[in-house]
Amino acid sequence: MTLPDRCKLQEIHPFARLGRLLDGIVPDCPESAVLTLSIGEPQSRPPAFVAEEITAAAAGWSRYPPPRGTAAYRGAAAGWLGRRFGLPEDMIDPERQILPLPGSREGLFFAVLAGAAADARDGRPPAVLLPNPFYHVYAGAALAAGAEPIFVPATRESGYLPDYHALDEDTLARAALCILCSPGNPQGMAADLEYLRELIGLGRRWGFTLLFDECYAELYNDSPPHSALEAAADLGGSPEGMLVFHSLSKRSSAPGLRCGFVVGDPPLVDRLDGVLKIGGAGVPLPVLAAGTRLWKDDAHVDVNRRRYRENFALAERFFADAYGYRRPDGGFFLWLEVGDGEAAAVKLWAERGIKVLPGAYMCHAADGEANPGATYIRVALVYDPVVTAPALEGLAEVLGSTLRD
Repeated sequence: MTLPDRCKLQEIHPFARLGRLLDGIVPDCPESAVLTLSIGEPQSRPPAFVAEEITAAAAGWSRYPPPRGTAAYRGAAAGWLGRRFGLPEDMIDPERQILPLPGSREGLFFAVLAGAAADARDGRPPAVLLPNPFYHVYAGAALAAGAEPIFVPATRESGYLPDYHALDEDTLARAALCILCSPGNPQGMAADLEYLRELIGLGRRWGFTLLFDECYAELYNDSPPHSALEAAADLGGSPEGMLVFHSLSKRSSAPGLRCGFVVGDPPLVDRLDGVLKIGGAGVPLPVLAAGTRLWKDDAHVDVNRRRYRENFALAERFFADAYGYRRPDGGFFLWLEVGDGEAAAVKLWAERGIKVLPGAYMCHAADGEANPGATYIRVALVYDPVVTAPALEGLAEVLGSTLRD
C-alpha cells in the first residue's frame, strides 16, 4: 500500500475503510442483534460519581480550560503513577512533568506534530518509527507533519513487539520520534523491563524522542504490564527524552470524557503544552474534576479488569486451538488469523450483524510485499460477558463456515 499524501489522511483511517467495505450490505438479523466489535469503545458505564463530580463543578463550563489543568488533577495523576508502578517518591514532579490531555489519542497526535516539525534532519523529512500493525493516529500524525513513517514489524516472528534495534543506522540517525504501544493494539503483547530499558537506551543514543502509549496498562490478564517510567527509574530516574501517555477511556470505561495525561521530560512536556495552547485542545474544568476522582479510585478498575478477563475466558472456549489465538497480556482485543480478513468481515456482517475490523486496515504493506495483516481480523471484546458469549459463538460459527467454503 502506497501511503496517501498529507491531504488525504482518511485513506488510512481504518473505520472509514471498513465503512466502504460494508456499504450497502444489510445484515441478515434484527437491528437489535447488531454488534460493533470493530472499535475499542468500552460499553460498560463509568462510575456514577463521574456525573456527580461534573455536576458539582458545572460552574467551570463558563471558563476556558486551563492549559496545565488543576493542581488537584496533576496530583491525582502523579499519585496513581506512584501507586500503580511503584515509582520513587521524588521521581515525578506534577507541576513540571504532568500535563492533562483530552485523551491519549489527541496528545499523541499533537506530540508527533510538535516533535517532527522541530526535528528535520539533514534537509530530509524526519522519520517517525512505529509498529506494524499500528494505531492509525501514529501514521496519520506523521504524515500530517510531513514526516516519513517507518513501519517496523510487530508480528509473530518478532514476538509481537517491534525490533527498533534492527533498523539501519541511516534510519536511526534521521529518526525524530519512536512510538511504542504496550500492551499493544491489536496483539496485546506487553513489553518487559529489559525491552523498555534497551529502547530508552536506543533513543538516547540516537537522539530521538520516545512516545510510550500506555492506554491499556490497566487492562491485563495475569501480570500488570510495566511502564517505561519503571525502566527510566532503573536507568537513574530521569525520563529524559521520553513522554508517556495515559487515558481514562479504557481504564475507567470513559471514552466520551476525553481525559488523560502525559508525563515525562519537562522540556518535551513544555513543547507539547505550547502546541496544545495553539490548538486549543484543553480539558474543561468539570472534566478535570471527574478525572481527579477517577485517578484516585482503583476499585472500579478492578471491576473492569475482571469483566475483560471473563471475556477472554469465554474466547478460549471457542478459539483456544484455532485461528492463531493467544491470550493477550493486556487490552481487550482478539487478533485472529482467519485466512482473508476482509472476506471474514463481510461474511460476519452479512450473516450475523457482527462488525469486526480487517487486520489489513491496521497494517502497512511495503511495495511488492503482502500486507502482514491481510489474514487477520481484530475483534474488540468491549461488552459485558452476557453479550460477549453469544457474540463469540456466532463469530466461531461463521468463521468455521468461512474456512470450509
